[in-house]
Amino acid sequence: MSEEPQDMPLGADPSIVLRSVEEREAAVMERLKEVVDPELGVNVVDLGLVYGVSVGDDFDVTLDMTLTTPACPLTDQIEWGAQTALVDIARSVTINWVWLPPWTMDRITEEGREQLRYIGYNV
Repeated sequence: MSEEPQDMPLGADPSIVLRSVEEREAAVMERLKEVVDPELGVNVVDLGLVYGVSVGDDFDVTLDMTLTTPACPLTDQIEWGAQTALVDIARSVTINWVWLPPWTMDRITEEGREQLRYIGYNV
């Protein structure tokens, strides 16, 4: 039987602390669906704003993310949302804001497109 990791996030539910890197990354992506772009009303995963996820053995999470525009005034709000969504499965969260490749509407998932259509966008 394996031991529990020593550096679990403060207050983490041990049932959430997953073993494989793939399971940890999947859990992070699922949680990031709680982070909604305040302008469009769709989560950052379905908008295609998450370019990459890395979860270390020490539960430090690094996200490569972009925004729909580099001039977005809501960067801090999205960063806070990601930190809050991951609070019980990450010891720390670092976001690398990346601009290449530039975000395009092609990155939006079908679920994101449905959400945008529901609120009146023609995508």
